[in-house]
Amino acid sequence: MIPVPPAPRARYDVVVAGGGPAGTAAALTLARAGHHVLLADAGGGPAKRGESLPAAARVVLADLGVADRVPGEGHLPGFAHLSAWGSAVPHRTDSLDDPHGTGWHLDRGLFDRRLRDGVRATGAEVAEHTAVRRPTRAPGGGWTLSLRGPGGPTTVRCAWVVDATGRPGAVATPLGARHHRHDRLVAVRLTLEPHPGAGDGTSLVEAVPDGWWYTALQPGGHRIVVHCTDADLSPAALATGQALQRHWAVTTRQLVHRAAGHPFAPDAVPRRAPAHSAHLEPVCGDGWIAAGDAAVAFDPLSSQGVLTALCTGLRAGQAVDARLRGDRGALRDYAARLRWIRAVYAHHLDDAYRAERRWPAQPFWRRRHAPDAGLTGPGWDEGNPQGELRIGQT
Repeated sequence: MIPVPPAPRARYDVVVAGGGPAGTAAALTLARAGHHVLLADAGGGPAKRGESLPAAARVVLADLGVADRVPGEGHLPGFAHLSAWGSAVPHRTDSLDDPHGTGWHLDRGLFDRRLRDGVRATGAEVAEHTAVRRPTRAPGGGWTLSLRGPGGPTTVRCAWVVDATGRPGAVATPLGARHHRHDRLVAVRLTLEPHPGAGDGTSLVEAVPDGWWYTALQPGGHRIVVHCTDADLSPAALATGQALQRHWAVTTRQLVHRAAGHPFAPDAVPRRAPAHSAHLEPVCGDGWIAAGDAAVAFDPLSSQGVLTALCTGLRAGQAVDARLRGDRGALRDYAARLRWIRAVYAHHLDDAYRAERRWPAQPFWRRRHAPDAGLTGPGWDEGNPQGELRIGQT
């Protein structure tokens, strides 16, 4: 039974909608800056699996003031990564080559709970299993928000609202912002049971004619297997675990050996989720700002989803803090920063997909190799792209 939390106060400086990495990063930043913050975490839905966090996140977690507790125990170290990309022979990358050390294969539920505990430790309020409905302008300025949680509907007021609700952008889109979707990628995931001879935490990405596969051990010994392809190329026949297993058996050379021996229930149903690249325009406005997937959503090949959520949440919190203190250029600077992040991502994602040339006639790859394909068209490739994309450390 979900406990009924205490009633929230009537007014806040900021309400953050969404209790994942982006929302908690924004709430941490704003609460540590001295603002009255409510973090509303809708929760619900199946726990996310198959996500990792690169070692560079240590810097961001330190900036957020939670590096002493997050990630913490309970996650699986990511010591190495294999990519069979552009060649049937896999290329290996070791964490010993990373100046930040070893990354993690996350238990996302545990990771998010520890971040929310960090928010509570700042004195901010956290409302679990609570959704923020469409905000309305309040008389005299700010917002009136309807919260729906275990205690029933509640109305609060705030000066600012942060949309960290993920790809739906549940706050920003009703306010007129628009999501621009750039491809049709979907991820079909299946979780396999533990296997005693499964090996270490080395992850693998393997390109195939109709897309690519990813696999890695998860905390607790389970193995995640993910097939990424375009929605129109993902047949309904892959709706069962056995069908997905038959597909990886005939399309992969590397993954099939790593998945061997891991049992799964005969009636296991793969989970299908959107994995397309997208961005929100605009990303902020008068009294609101978006962060994480609500602002910019990445292809899982980039391996940057959780890290980008933390970074954009941090930046969004800093922008709102600066604006509350009178800096009228803060929102402009935040929007420019996200354009730069999109440009870096777009540049390297295009390079990564164009590096796989073995099946140029197949629809999945032909779309990504066409002269006008990719994300480097108007609205994406702005700024000065630089940095590195590590293929498939999703």
